[in-house]
Amino acid sequence: MKGLLVSGFATIGAGSAAMLTLHAESDLDPMHSVISEYAFQAAGWLLPASLTLFAVGSALFAEALRRAGASRWAVALLLAWGASMFLIGAFPTDRPGVPLSLSGGIHRYAAFAAFVVMPVAGLLLARARIRYARAVRVLSGLALGALVLVVVPYVVRMFGVPLTNDQIPAGLTQRAVVITELGVLALTGLSMLKPSARHARAGSAAVLA
Repeated sequence: MKGLLVSGFATIGAGSAAMLTLHAESDLDPMHSVISEYAFQAAGWLLPASLTLFAVGSALFAEALRRAGASRWAVALLLAWGASMFLIGAFPTDRPGVPLSLSGGIHRYAAFAAFVVMPVAGLLLARARIRYARAVRVLSGLALGALVLVVVPYVVRMFGVPLTNDQIPAGLTQRAVVITELGVLALTGLSMLKPSARHARAGSAAVLA
């Protein structure tokens, strides 16, 4: 299982590096520009590459969870998050001002699915009292709170209120969801790593004290 975890961290790390590189080489405002818009930049190919790497990392952690005897629901939700990440990258969003296309619709609903399932998976794992359960629970709660802020503008627009991303920090709230969910994923992987002998002895000493 250690090989799965190491490979998972490697792919997530590579995906994060690709995402940071994409942001560094783009001239968009991360406060107002959503991540999907970076696909239209010169280095836009890094976006699907990054999301695919996240998907692979999630699948590797899901398999490690399965082997560790975790809840089937938690495993399925991690796989669903990974599948959603892949779909987000495979089906790019539409350019601003263009009517919603099939690709744009798949992209939008896959993103919403991803934003929902990871916090739920985190809460399930925290309930099972995995290592770092408290941190996982906090990050899952923050992800759900940020998701509400992401969804509100879409609901407002449904009622005919003209609201653009330039008027709200849409990029900030979306990135808050992504970062907290990657944090949940990373802590899930860390929870399955065996503590070193040094930390195990320290824990035993603390209990005896």
